[in-house]
Amino acid sequence: MKDSAPGTAKSQDVYGLVRTAIENRRPIAAVYHKRHRLFCPHRLGRNKQGQHRVLCYQYGGESESGMKAPGSSDNWRCIDLSQLSKVELLNGPWQTAANHSRPASCIADTEADAEDYVRHYDGR
Repeated sequence: MKDSAPGTAKSQDVYGLVRTAIENRRPIAAVYHKRHRLFCPHRLGRNKQGQHRVLCYQYGGESESGMKAPGSSDNWRCIDLSQLSKVELLNGPWQTAANHSRPASCIADTEADAEDYVRHYDGR
């Protein structure tokens, strides 16, 4: 697997944790741009420049732009995987909003999408 950070174990671990969170619809706690964040990753892949990104719904923690009301489409974040640290899978409810605010500009080549795992959780 090609990685956006030059082959470090740390970047591969972050990728694996985020992918696991998507596949199992589990929230994540992490540090991004020196801020503690709580989010649910929805789509993992690469942007048009080939760098790993994850489209997330942030429901708690800190944010440079500030948090909006729960369920707001303004809480979608496009996160650079190479900038994530202290990633931890959480047990808790999956959180989202009705519409992704910027899926096409965030990820051009999808590697994992939470929508692909819906049947696993609704019993079908």
